[in-house]
Amino acid sequence: MKEDAGRIVFILGGAKSGKTGFALKKAALHPGKKAYIATAQPLDTEMTERIERHRAERGASWDTYEEPLKISGVIQEIDGRYGAIVIDCLTLWISNLLHSRAEVPSESEALVSALKGMRGPSETYIISNEVGWGIVPANELAREFRDHAGAINQHMAEAADEVYLVTAGIPLKIK
Repeated sequence: MKEDAGRIVFILGGAKSGKTGFALKKAALHPGKKAYIATAQPLDTEMTERIERHRAERGASWDTYEEPLKISGVIQEIDGRYGAIVIDCLTLWISNLLHSRAEVPSESEALVSALKGMRGPSETYIISNEVGWGIVPANELAREFRDHAGAINQHMAEAADEVYLVTAGIPLKIK
């Protein structure tokens, strides 16, 4: 990574653990414009309302990019234009990829490559759910999801400059 390149901060935790709030607070400390890359899709009324509520909470100081599949392309497109970028979240992205029958490993590699190739000087905060502490899922698709999530989380943690685990709203720096 070049000296002036952006830094990668990976944030893991359980559902509703405070990951996004932590990422947004960290990102707010950076000067300049902020970007939020959302992987959620408004597939039902509840999710549509949730997306609208989160967009309103971020406010006008954030540019939002809604991309359920090709987040590496968005990163390449916006590289160098923001002081901080938040990607929320990888586990929802994996679900989107599986449902679209995309090649998850190649999309994961494209994402890491795009992140490592950033010119910066932004900080990129990547959010993902920790799925390895649960039971073994009962069906094949759920096990495939869990396996991809575990592999991508490991790959992202390796590529990251910093890694945090957030539980009950408390971040713990683990790398």
